Amino acid sequence: MARGEERAVTISLEGDEGIALDGLYMAGSDPDAGGVVIAPPHPRYGGSMDSPVVSEIAWACARAGLASLRFNWRGVGASGGVSSGDAEHAREDYAAALAQLASTVPGRLLAAGYSFGAAAAVRAAASDPRVRGLVLVAPPPALLDRTALEAPPRDVLVIAGEHDAIAPAAALEAITNELPGARFVTIEEADHFFGAGLVDVGAAITKWLARA
Repeated sequence: MARGEERAVTISLEGDEGIALDGLYMAGSDPDAGGVVIAPPHPRYGGSMDSPVVSEIAWACARAGLASLRFNWRGVGASGGVSSGDAEHAREDYAAALAQLASTVPGRLLAAGYSFGAAAAVRAAASDPRVRGLVLVAPPPALLDRTALEAPPRDVLVIAGEHDAIAPAAALEAITNELPGARFVTIEEADHFFGAGLVDVGAAITKWLARA
């Protein structure tokens, strides 16, 4: 499959018989670059893998040669189960997507997400040694598991909008500054939904991946 061409995939949830998540897989141009799993915002507030921010993360990673897998939470779109927004359900959903990507893509894995999805990425990645980096776009500070974020050490990029009232830039910058080697980027004139500054989100990710 050529880079930039997406195909639908089904992600099975371990331990939840009959429940599967729908996802979109995009192959990378560099087979050694690895891949990234990207989680959408909160399912109870319209969060899905069709979010423009989630799509922008996927395209930024594609420009760096990475494969990507984005998915819908249980109960959203064609995913089975019932939508809950429960943190443990989100961790399980994300972990299932990570396992699927790891089974098909060699090299390092990155965990990424937007808003609620970024917090879920942190929790799922904490117990998975294959994950070598985190890309967190507008994670609400109250939802971040600080213990999971701090260990084990890995490359971290945190992005926030200048005028984000849900994930305030100042609070996220303070958290990022406590993480060795982590990078924080503020998107000027942007709020939590990135109606402005969406292209800048992608540019920040592309630049960080080139350095990481």
